[in-house]
Amino acid sequence: MRAKISYAVTAAVLVVYFVLVGSRGVLLIETGTPLTVVFGVAVLILPVIGVWFLWKNTEFVRNANRLAAELDAEGGLPVDELKRLPSGRIDRDSADEVFARRKAETEAAPDDWRSWFRLAVAYHDARDTPRARKAMQRAITLHKTSH
Repeated sequence: MRAKISYAVTAAVLVVYFVLVGSRGVLLIETGTPLTVVFGVAVLILPVIGVWFLWKNTEFVRNANRLAAELDAEGGLPVDELKRLPSGRIDRDSADEVFARRKAETEAAPDDWRSWFRLAVAYHDARDTPRARKAMQRAITLHKTSH
């Protein structure tokens, strides 16, 4: 729940920022000189990219949460079996061991969104965020095609 609140607050702050930046771009365009119009258009591009990125990220999170809820209802969410260091961080060897099992599971069932979901969690636990996102995106795509 705390993560959802943090995400909502961050998104709201970004939206306010995009509105402020966009209004400055409009003011520059309204000035009407060739230089301010060019700067105004350039300034407007940033909020457009930001809104697109925020939308895609929000859509990704909602889809991943939907898969997690479905997997939880089936009793298939991965169990946290990772060893932790005294600091609370995940032990790297433990994460690598779980990752190897999840990878083998996914290789055995490459069209199963559930195995890709669990692989994404294993990548995340191994602190490989780019691959975790790619694996989760694959799980989302497979889930959409299977329903």
